[in-house]
Formats: sequence, C-alpha cells, structure tokens
Amino acid sequence: MIRAPGAEVLARLERERLVWLCTLRPDGSPHLTPVWFLYLDHEWWIGTGERNRKVRNIATDPRVSLALPDGDAPVVAEGAASIVRQPFPPDVVAALRRRYDGWDVTVNGPDGPYVLLRITVTRWLMTGRAR
Repeated sequence: MIRAPGAEVLARLERERLVWLCTLRPDGSPHLTPVWFLYLDHEWWIGTGERNRKVRNIATDPRVSLALPDGDAPVVAEGAASIVRQPFPPDVVAALRRRYDGWDVTVNGPDGPYVLLRITVTRWLMTGRAR
C-alpha cells in the first residue's frame, strides 16, 4: 500500500496551481510540461487537449512523474496514468472549475476536445524534504 503524503504536502497540493508532468516519448526520452492539476482522493487529475504530445505519450507508456519544485521542500511522485474521455466524473469537473476560475474541461479547447489524465501514485519519492 502506498503511504499517503502528510498534512503539509496535502496543503501544498491544495495551494499550488501548477505541477511539472513528465511523460515518456516513444523513443524513451522525457517530455516535461507544466500543467494545471487537481489532487483528489489520492489521485492526480490533469485536463489537456486530446491531441497533445503528453496524451500520445501516455497512450504508449502510462508511466509518469510529477514534481512540485522547491529547493527546500520538493514534492515528487511517480505513477501510472490513464486517459479518461467524456463523460468525466462530475466531482472532478466541478473541482477543476472551482480551482481554475470557471475553466470547463467538458467543452472543446482551442485545439479540440479535452481529456482527463487520471494518475494513480505508485511511489512518492520526495514529500517536502530535500535530501
């Protein structure tokens, strides 16, 4: 069983607006992008355009890493991502809307339909302490 992060990290996950998401390209090289996120019920949720590189990468290889950078208190997790297409879980849609000033992941974005990336943590590497 994966140990949940402590209260300090959970508070930071509520407060932070961006996380760095690393996916793997088909050739194995990393693809790193800052993304909006939601951490809800021990899972990360990320809304993104269906045609984005990160979605194509996850379709090929679901392994991902997530990082909240901070020289003194980094938070780094590894996990497995899945691609969720509509209909999306209503609680996730509502929470993303509240968190990001009305952003509606159920409508098309500038590059077409959105999908949600659902990430289950397989390992917390750092939980607020630089080593």
